[in-house]
Amino acid sequence: MELNYEEMSPIQKAATALVAFGPEVSALVLKGMSEQDLERITVEIANMRDVPADIEEKVIEECHQIFMARTYVSQGGIDFAQEILEKAVGLSRAKDILGKLEHSIHAGGFSMLKDIDPKHLTGFLQHEHPQTISLVLTQLNSQQAAAVLAELSQELQAEVSLRIATMEKISPEVLKEIEQTLEGHFEQSGSAQMSISGGAKAIAEILNLIDTTAEKNILQSLEADDPELAAEVKNMMFVFDDLILLDDRSIQRLLKEVETKDLSLALKAANDEVKTKIFANVSGRVAVMIEEEMEFMGPTRLSDVEEAQGRIVEAVRRLEEEGQIIISGRGGKEEIIV
Repeated sequence: MELNYEEMSPIQKAATALVAFGPEVSALVLKGMSEQDLERITVEIANMRDVPADIEEKVIEECHQIFMARTYVSQGGIDFAQEILEKAVGLSRAKDILGKLEHSIHAGGFSMLKDIDPKHLTGFLQHEHPQTISLVLTQLNSQQAAAVLAELSQELQAEVSLRIATMEKISPEVLKEIEQTLEGHFEQSGSAQMSISGGAKAIAEILNLIDTTAEKNILQSLEADDPELAAEVKNMMFVFDDLILLDDRSIQRLLKEVETKDLSLALKAANDEVKTKIFANVSGRVAVMIEEEMEFMGPTRLSDVEEAQGRIVEAVRRLEEEGQIIISGRGGKEEIIV
């Protein structure tokens, strides 16, 4: 795929710039980075293909502009920097450069929480308002958020999950107040403008990692409060590619519920891991029949494939609710069956 400057992520741009600067300069820059950023940029550089000269030139120019903006800010403050940049590159471009500068100066929102033990964090949060807890959980990675959610009371789990799933934009003042409270509690400093990424997807990612009992309780509460939202969350929790999380016995049980036509259609856009998993659990005759049907179908609309995958996912959820199959990879301790 051809590289598009407008679609490049900050990490891609940083990697491109470092390669252009050469190993000696790059080494000096990398020394000042956090371990997480260092790892991300190193991986990006390792996977980088040839960058067109015009793209490289644009990236270097952007780096230069941000560097100059930082210099202007240090000399006379943000207003002085904006005035100089507006004269040099125009109002729109000046705002864009300063926005990127602010992002580079500040760490991500609530970044001080990434190394804190979830139980310690829960101890602080459990006495806070559910909305505050919800805001904080959206700033954590899914695994950490799931660990914190699992430590909360059942009633609080349900309310917090609902608030995350229905969360919209929050005022900067509220975010700032919460961040300052956390900074004081954990004896950390620094500030950042935070973006909230709540919604059904956010809570689905968390529930995928939490133990099954807590997940069921939360989903039941969501269904009682907002059935449509609960259905949306469920749809995002298990996707077709997650079939690789089923053990062989569960796959075999699932295939008894699925029509061959749906299976063939669903596998048209499946990745190799899923195909391997399915074919390993059918007879040679059935495997040949599925492959022949896939070939006979010819070009197929993606919407038809997704509908077939959706029917299979629905069967997975139904069988799991009935206790007939097991989905591996859940958080928490495994339930012992005797």
